[in-house]
Amino acid sequence: MLVTLKEILQIAEERKIAIGAFNAVSLESLQAIFQAAEEVDVPLIIQFAQCHESLIPLELIGPLMVDFAKKAKGPVCVHLDHGETLEYLQQALEIGFTGIMFDGSTLPYEENLANSAKAVEMAGKYGASVEAELGSMGRRESGAGDGSGEDDDTKIYTDPLQAKDFVSRTGIDALACSFGTTHGIYLTAPKLDFDVVRNVRSQCGNIPVVMHGGSGVSRENFQEAVRAGVRKINYFTYMDKAGGSAASEYIQSIEDGTPVFFTEVSAKAREGMKENVKTAMRVFAMRED
Repeated sequence: MLVTLKEILQIAEERKIAIGAFNAVSLESLQAIFQAAEEVDVPLIIQFAQCHESLIPLELIGPLMVDFAKKAKGPVCVHLDHGETLEYLQQALEIGFTGIMFDGSTLPYEENLANSAKAVEMAGKYGASVEAELGSMGRRESGAGDGSGEDDDTKIYTDPLQAKDFVSRTGIDALACSFGTTHGIYLTAPKLDFDVVRNVRSQCGNIPVVMHGGSGVSRENFQEAVRAGVRKINYFTYMDKAGGSAASEYIQSIEDGTPVFFTEVSAKAREGMKENVKTAMRVFAMRED
């Protein structure tokens, strides 16, 4: 069932959970994510990030995402992650995405605000919702990089008072905040400041807070973030890694001289991603099963 970002985050708010937002960059990852959501029985946000355009074009994967969402039993939002230009946001809206994110976190404040407000106006014509970002998780917004983040002087934590001004002037539906996470693989444990989340919520009328750079965070910190008011958690890197590990293990298990078939490798990768996503979904939903 296709729903908007605002609608699915209202479900999260009512249940006091976070909804996982998983990036699909192939048919296999798309299948893995939807199968996981059905088996765990949770709402789903399926995403595509502009930085993944080189892996598969939005014009190819986007319609598949929308079709999968419409046929799903539970509520699904199809969301554009890290949209860097208004033109790209427009493309996603025309395909049928029900949520878009304008990422102006590296822009001057007023430019980020103005473009985010334009995104809200654009989305309104399609009945879609908007996420924007304030603050910065560091140099590697695309998800690449070492993930240490310790000495990254480009990391800027979100200012709750600035967030209040930003939210009131843009009319966005969700705000991605920087409170200590980093995109990519973590080499050191992240130091998270959950007071940033609590203060942004209190200043901004309990706006749903989005957690980026979630892969590699501990179960305890994920659930503390949810208790603080995070309602959407982006997750990709460790799902992708789980697929690669499953494929690698399968290839290594084959006896020398036995042919390796791509279809078998891709099936193993899909299963590995699915199991990893199921675990993440249970954590975000505050479940112990």
